[in-house]
Amino acid sequence: MKNKILICLCLVLLISACNPEIVPSSTVTPTSGLPTPMIDVAPAPDVEEGAQAYLEAWKAEDYEGMYALLSRLSQDAMTLEEFQKEHKDAAIALTMQNMDYAILSNMVKPSSAQVNYEISYTTTLLGTISRSTIMNLTLEENVWHVQWDASMILPELAGGNRLELTYEIPARGNIYDEFGYPLVAQDDAVAIGIVPGKIDPENEDGMVSFLANLLDVSEDSIREKYAYAQADWYVAIGDVSAAVAQQYSDRFERYPGIVLSPFRSRYYYDGGIAPHVTGYVLSISPEELEEYQRKGYRGDEKVGAAGLEAWGESYLAGKHGASLYIKDPQGQVVTKLASAPAEPANSIYTTIDSTLQYNLQHSMDDYLGAIVVMERDTGRVLAMVSNPGYNPNLFEPVNFNSMMLESVLNDPKLPLYNRAAQGVYPLGSVFKIITMAAALETGVFTPDYPYYCASTWTELQGVTLYDWTYERDLPASGELTLQEGLMRSCNPWFWHIGYTLWNEGYTTAIADVASGFGLGKKTGIEIQEFEGRLEQPTSVSENVQLAIGQGTLQVSPLQVAAFVAAVGNGGTLYRPTVVDKIVPVSGGDPVYQFEPDEISKLPVTEENLAAIQEAMVMVVRNPRGTATYQLSSVSVNIAGKTGTAENPIGDSHAWFAGYTFNNDPNKPDIAVAIILENAGEGSEMAAPLFRRVVQLYFSNNENPGGTMPWEESPYVTATETPEATPE
Repeated sequence: MKNKILICLCLVLLISACNPEIVPSSTVTPTSGLPTPMIDVAPAPDVEEGAQAYLEAWKAEDYEGMYALLSRLSQDAMTLEEFQKEHKDAAIALTMQNMDYAILSNMVKPSSAQVNYEISYTTTLLGTISRSTIMNLTLEENVWHVQWDASMILPELAGGNRLELTYEIPARGNIYDEFGYPLVAQDDAVAIGIVPGKIDPENEDGMVSFLANLLDVSEDSIREKYAYAQADWYVAIGDVSAAVAQQYSDRFERYPGIVLSPFRSRYYYDGGIAPHVTGYVLSISPEELEEYQRKGYRGDEKVGAAGLEAWGESYLAGKHGASLYIKDPQGQVVTKLASAPAEPANSIYTTIDSTLQYNLQHSMDDYLGAIVVMERDTGRVLAMVSNPGYNPNLFEPVNFNSMMLESVLNDPKLPLYNRAAQGVYPLGSVFKIITMAAALETGVFTPDYPYYCASTWTELQGVTLYDWTYERDLPASGELTLQEGLMRSCNPWFWHIGYTLWNEGYTTAIADVASGFGLGKKTGIEIQEFEGRLEQPTSVSENVQLAIGQGTLQVSPLQVAAFVAAVGNGGTLYRPTVVDKIVPVSGGDPVYQFEPDEISKLPVTEENLAAIQEAMVMVVRNPRGTATYQLSSVSVNIAGKTGTAENPIGDSHAWFAGYTFNNDPNKPDIAVAIILENAGEGSEMAAPLFRRVVQLYFSNNENPGGTMPWEESPYVTATETPEATPE
């Protein structure tokens, strides 16, 4: 019986174990077990995001950022510098301007991945080059890193292959004057020098005279160059084209002291006509080498460094032809990836009248300054003289006389500085044209408004200012209308305008009109220029000074020529230009042809502008006009304004600005701006140069308009009379 009971008990326990739900909860208390294990499994990062980060850094040419995304194995295999070089060399060979990409697909394994992407290179010479290739990645510290190899740049670079680009370089285009006379071209030339010890004393005068006439310089300047040289020294004198040298070959042979050294280069004729316009070329500097190679240059060419040579580089250089090859490690060609033919260069025809330019370059003596001559009704610049000038041929290393370049670069007179467009000066009394315009436009003054022009001015409390008549011990100009005030260049009249307009509430009127005349901003000419300075006055005293073109005002001669042209043509301010047309070297239609480019209209009514024009005619024709003495002999219809600008350093600057109104259909009217630094009175020094410009222009460069105050005869500087020494 006991056995039966035990067997039954065992069966009950067994059944309960198999089905615990039948155990009454009231009799069984559950016990706490061990916690359920938690497994933290980080998901793998998105492989395309990793690839994109690398490709974006590549697109930005962030090579350090790219290198940081490489695998440890790839970084161990190459340094950052090596990595950068691989990509820069490829970019240069491709002439890459930019790259772009598209991720196409990916394949991911637990610790490695492949991303298939298309890469596209926009190149300068070869168009767009696109390839599909593969990026291998490895997972390191839960970050995808790139396993780099050269096939990522182009699949053809696998196995140690490399890129090689060959070039076809077109001849550089020429630069001409407006009539087709060459200013710059590739040509044979001859450097001229003197060895003092070889000079035949009996023929020395003849030698010096010959060279002076040939190079159009003074005999004294030649003698000064070799005066203190050792007998065996070579003294650089100048250069001429090979054709000119051949023409005078018998004369050269006559003088054993002369040494000739032929060279071939980009040649600037006549020692540089309008050198600040043409500019010059230089070898590509190491700092700029990669930039130019990416632009499609081989790297050993010369490129424009100033003037039109720089502005017109893309035209003058043409487009290089190129073929891109894949070569194996042994240097054998595997395949040609791409090629493109060369495109011929273009030549630039300037607006410069080379004969007028040449004559004016030889008219300024040793005065620092500038002359700008522009067609009044178009903005075409016919002459742009900056003195002193320079010979662009000295920048050519194969020119034996390039040894003279150092003296040019170190010249304190800054001959490379274009005073016509980059020089900024106080304008002095020429600015009174603008002040008169502001006076009329406000309505506070009229052309016939009277004012007594005394020798002193005392309206501004505590201040006494002096007219030019006082400084020259001349009688006061007396009562003058506003027009006569401009004619006499009466400073008190214009101080009175500045004072009155300020007190009447027109505190910005003068500066606003000056801005409307183009001051304080660039003109838009093709060559380098400065905008000058035009500031709003902050006090009545500043407005008084601005009214006569003094204070902080700074303008360029180019700006002055532009606004004077606008005054003369009825109020249209044109963009000045030195480029007439751009023509393919191979012939055909111009790729660019000049058309007048209107910038704006002067902020002056037709009636008020006519009053200003009449006053400017009075300056040169009325017996009391400040320029009548110098310009009364000019037969052409002219108008102008003298200016003498005070200069804190040295003597005053001499200004003259004017225009013609001959209305000759065969000879466009011109506007002219002239400045001579530290030369004194504009009426005495700058006005005669205006006379020369007008007379030369309207006589087709035959009539030089008499002599300048510093000349013995036209273009010949007067020899200083030696001072007598007491016995």
